[in-house]
Formats: sequence, structure tokens, C-alpha cells
Amino acid sequence: MEIRPTTEQDLDVFVDTLHAAFGRFPETPAEGGGVWWSALEMDRGLLALAADGRPVGTAGAYSFELTLPGENLVPAGGVTAVGVLPSHRRQGVAGAMMRHQLTQLRARGDFLSVLLASEALIYRRFGYGPATYTRRLTVPRHQGALALPRSRGRTDAPASGSDTGTIELLRRTECGEILEVVYDRYRRAQPGALSRPHRWWARGAGQPPVSAAPRYVVVHRDADGVPDGYASYSVGEPGTLTVDETIATDDTVFTALARCVLGHDLVTQVVFKHFPPDHPLRWQFADFRAGQVSNDTDWLWVRLLDIPRALTARGWFVDGELVLDVVDPFLGEHNRYLLTVRNGKADCVPTDREPDLSLDVSDLGSVYLGGTAPSTLVRAGHIRAHSPGAAALADALFRAERSPHCLHWF
Repeated sequence: MEIRPTTEQDLDVFVDTLHAAFGRFPETPAEGGGVWWSALEMDRGLLALAADGRPVGTAGAYSFELTLPGENLVPAGGVTAVGVLPSHRRQGVAGAMMRHQLTQLRARGDFLSVLLASEALIYRRFGYGPATYTRRLTVPRHQGALALPRSRGRTDAPASGSDTGTIELLRRTECGEILEVVYDRYRRAQPGALSRPHRWWARGAGQPPVSAAPRYVVVHRDADGVPDGYASYSVGEPGTLTVDETIATDDTVFTALARCVLGHDLVTQVVFKHFPPDHPLRWQFADFRAGQVSNDTDWLWVRLLDIPRALTARGWFVDGELVLDVVDPFLGEHNRYLLTVRNGKADCVPTDREPDLSLDVSDLGSVYLGGTAPSTLVRAGHIRAHSPGAAALADALFRAERSPHCLHWF
């Protein structure tokens, strides 16, 4: 078997091979729309070839920026389009491609990579760990009234965080530039968020509202008329309004957008497809039980390729020291690091000191963005704590300023 990099001339073969791996046929783009593979970066792709030269596997990567705790932006390879033909599965093709790809990523200078896992059992063995989570929130319209608390001690005072902006309803075709600008502003402050390169918007490469699929968009503008949030939605049968994503620069804007879609006439329920796990909206309903949670699942998976660089790249909010003993079975590596955090900055160096925590590189990926508490993985048997208080200290150290969340599909 041969694994070789791809070029633009390989696009059709790459796309056909990938679709065959998943038992599907390439769809025909809608009028004025794009297809997801139009954003593929063919200089970052791989083809696995059988002995007779036939393509049997694919793997690709996008060039993203990932927002880390502390609002630090770092490059991240977004692994995508990994597939092996049914005739060549269980023969080590996927593992060979992933090992080749990780080597490529390191050669580019990347210290981490990310992906969305089609199956949870596959990617942990390659060193990836689930790091952000998302869920679906369904609200029956008759229960969707919001009752925001009023200022403490005053029953006649306006609700705290009162919105001073305005709402405007547009069609997706009318506001592409607004969506791009607002999303970019949002993702720079949201841990776990990924950039959406301009080519994605320009080519409609992705799921709505990146694609040009028909959608209505509620745009929120601040008191100066500057767009600072949007909610993209469609209404289908039987009377369900589905919100693709709600992008807001603060909670007040999110609430204003939610109030607008929840008040839509002639619908029976409103579904928020990507709802942050710890968002306060459920506490704002007059009926606390109004929001019904489902599809509680992982989203972004993280893989660290250079642990010292990765740990010193993010922001920190508590001082402390931990010795981490990290094993990377897929790449055959085993190293021990002293992590020292002072005044929001970290130093990470090799050490011979006794470890506080022993963990797999996939578990380090899971706790890296602050979305998974190390103590949870200790209790689950993934991480071994060697000293009293080590898990609690790790929880405090790895905590982010806000829970990580990723909306971008790739």
C-alpha cells in the first residue's frame, strides 16, 4: 500500500473514493449553492493506494484557527474526509493514513489537530479526545415565554441586562457578509470555536448558514447599529422552527435572538440544534421545564502533537504546579512534564519528578480546553491521580473562563 499527498488534479478521485467509502453518491449542488468539498485543501489531502494503484482510502485537513482559553488563537489542522473502502477495511489502511497525517502536521509546525468523530470508538486510539460538547434544545412554543429576573431589591426596575439593540429579519442571500463578520467576532472570544475561512462562505461549503440553502436570519444590531448576533432558521413540517445556530457576542444578545424565534407565529415548537451545555437560557424560561434536552453529544475532538507548546499556548486562571506523565500509544511516545502556572502563563518542561497524574494523550486532549474536568476522568478510571488533591488542583488549573463550545461543521 502507498500513501501519497494529493493535488488539485486529484479532487474528483478523492471525492468519489470518499463517497464510496461511506456508501453514498455525491449530491448535485442546489442552484446558487455549493458543496461541502469545494472548501477541501487538496495540498493537505492524502490518498491510500492499493498495490495495483487503485485508491482505497482518503484523509484530508483544513487550515483553521482554534480559540483557546484566554482568547488565544492558534493554528489547528482540522482533520476531515477520512474514509476507507469497505473492501479494504480492517487491514490497517486508516491507521497508516492517520500516522502519516500526524507526521505531516508536525512537519508543518502544528502542535494540535482537531476533528469531528463519525464514530467515537475510532479516534481515541489515534490520540484524539472529546473536548467540546453540544446538545439540542426543544421548546414547545406555548411554553416558550421568558421571564427574566428584575434587578435585585426593585420590583419596578427593568430586567438586568436589558437589550438596547434592534432586531431585523433578512434572507440568507441578503446577509452573507454580516454572517461572516459576526461569526468571526464571536469565535475569537469563544474557547473551542474554530475560524471559518472566507472561502467557506464564498463557496457555500458547509451546513447552513454557511451554505446558501434558503434560510431566514434574525440579525441583532447594537445601539450603534453594528451587527452583533444572528440566528439562522427554517420552518418545516409539522410546525417546527429549527435554528441552525445562534451566534451572539454576549448573553443579552443571545436572549434577544431567542425571544424572537420563540415568539414566531404558526409554529408548535422551536428547536435549537447547537445549544451550549451550560447556557443560562433554560433559567430564563417562566417554566423551567420548557426546554427539553436531547442529542447530548460530543462535538470537537482534540489531539495534542507537541504537549509543551500546547500547554504554554493557552491561558490559565489559577497558579499551581502539576507533574503529568503522558503516554501516546499510537505514536509510541511516553514523556513526563512539569507544568508550572504563574500569573496566567504556563511553563512546561520535561522532568524526572514523581507524577501527580498519569494519563493518555487522548485524555489530555479532552481536558485541554476546559470542557472536561480531570477529576471526572479520574473517577472514570482514565486518569490516575498519584497524590491527594492532584485531581482537584488539575480541575482548577484546566478550567477555562467559559465552557468551550464549537458550532462549526467540517
